[in-house]
Amino acid sequence: MRRLAATLAVSVAATALLVPAAHAVPRELWPGVTYENDVQFTPHGPVAINVLRGPRPGGLTTLEPVVSNGTIVGRETLTSMQRRLTSSAATAGINGDFFAIATGRPSGMVMREGQLISPPNGARASAGITTDGTLDVRRIGFSGSWDAGVGPHVLSVLNAAPKVGRVALFTDAYGPATPPIAGSAAAILFPFPDAIPSVGLSAPVAELRSGSSPVTIPSGGAVLLARNAAASILRQEASVGAQITIGLSFKPDWPGVVAAVGGGPQIVRSGAPVFRAGEAFTTNQLGQRAPRSAVGQLADGRVVLVAVDGRQPGYSVGLTNFELAQALVRLGAVTGMALDSGGSTTMAFDGTLLNRPSDGRERRISTALMLEYQGVFASEPPALVSPNGDGVDDSPELRYRIYRPSTVTATLHGPGGATTTFPPAERQPGSYPVPFPASATASVASADATVGAWSLDVTATDDLGRESTISRPFVVDDTLGFLRAPKRWAVPPGGRDLAISWKLARPARVGVAILDEAGRVVRGGLAPSGTLDEGDHEVEWDGLAKNGKRVAGPLTVRVVAISTVGRSELRTTVSVTKAAAPRG
Repeated sequence: MRRLAATLAVSVAATALLVPAAHAVPRELWPGVTYENDVQFTPHGPVAINVLRGPRPGGLTTLEPVVSNGTIVGRETLTSMQRRLTSSAATAGINGDFFAIATGRPSGMVMREGQLISPPNGARASAGITTDGTLDVRRIGFSGSWDAGVGPHVLSVLNAAPKVGRVALFTDAYGPATPPIAGSAAAILFPFPDAIPSVGLSAPVAELRSGSSPVTIPSGGAVLLARNAAASILRQEASVGAQITIGLSFKPDWPGVVAAVGGGPQIVRSGAPVFRAGEAFTTNQLGQRAPRSAVGQLADGRVVLVAVDGRQPGYSVGLTNFELAQALVRLGAVTGMALDSGGSTTMAFDGTLLNRPSDGRERRISTALMLEYQGVFASEPPALVSPNGDGVDDSPELRYRIYRPSTVTATLHGPGGATTTFPPAERQPGSYPVPFPASATASVASADATVGAWSLDVTATDDLGRESTISRPFVVDDTLGFLRAPKRWAVPPGGRDLAISWKLARPARVGVAILDEAGRVVRGGLAPSGTLDEGDHEVEWDGLAKNGKRVAGPLTVRVVAISTVGRSELRTTVSVTKAAAPRG
């Protein structure tokens, strides 16, 4: 059973009893970051678009790529990535770059906190975030070198197996060990500095190895791995204790970029949609309507992350790549880039999916692009709290999280101006509960859970002097409770009444409806008209739809109550089967 609520209202038209509340405003995930979803009706079918909006990256909210399992190899769901990051930031984001299904290696660039984890794909665009929060989309190449003091040699790849005669660098971002490479030699470098491009990275050789077995990559270290003829050169020029200098660079130089993710193609340039960017994608990849993801930036610096659902007739048919570009421009983007598409298209917040992936379940992916927030964060309480003892949203279970040592003040605002402020507290990173109703230890005597509009406001100042505030509104309304209906019910010929009961804590107008799996009303108008008194109530349903036919399958019983406090709603599911007619 679940409870839903709309905004407070003292009078609502009769038709509102059977119409769910509309989303009048975007949902605020944390200050400056919102989520909204919309369905657009096109000649090709409906299109469901999910949009995250955030501020210019920087300060408490940044835009960062995330790799699955913290390494280049392997795959992980987006919601799992977010749950893994719970202790370090609040997150909302989408899937990232294309990747190899077998290994999970991204097709292009990953850069985080200035460190290069995966090199760019020169045939496709990369999206970089600069120190001033600008989204810079461009095609960029990669070059590398290594030098053991004899002279520089070409470093072909980063965190990927080298081809015959080539050399690769594996940092600890790759994973625990290099892949097995026949005919190779390896120099284990420890300690190894952060892999920052355009900086000479010098490290001593801790050990030399030859053979085809995987080589363990030490934490805080790296492995320079050469193959065949290049292996001979490495063995000749490198020795244990010698310094090797590694150079990683972009072609052309890309100054000021501190984070980046691959993907492509570029779909918005100078505020206009790009039909063909000339990147390494097939017409089939770009021209079909499919689930698609993208990142864009508005003229004022705000960013948008978009996930378009697709391949689900009747719900969302998806978009072509150019239609995605047009959608991004309509959202105000002046620059933008597409990301991986198809079944990988995923959007999530704080470990919970926001969209409907076309696979029917969440796909494990290689990388993600996340809005990350390090200010004080409070989880969203139920929109409606009903402390009536029926076991459904009896308590809001208020909590907040901090990610750095902080001084925190929490305040509860209740109906009629009632305010309960808890004394400022020095908190270490972690999650903390806020009692509701407030305990007697609060600076103001705690009030009962009075019905009406409430909010939890939390302010924190962290050890870097950064102040943040978050407010979470909720409504206390115990009008409707104790909804009961049988979980399983057989409808024999002629119909048999199914009892639906509930309890009212105060007078209210009530609507009762039966919904199918798609949320469509198959039978309504089951409750008496007019205002019902407080107390226990019951109606019966004969198992027939509004067209007089028997219905079966998973159904939902919905009860809506409108009182002087507002609108509240309860739902419960019923599995209905059609019983066979008795034999004569």
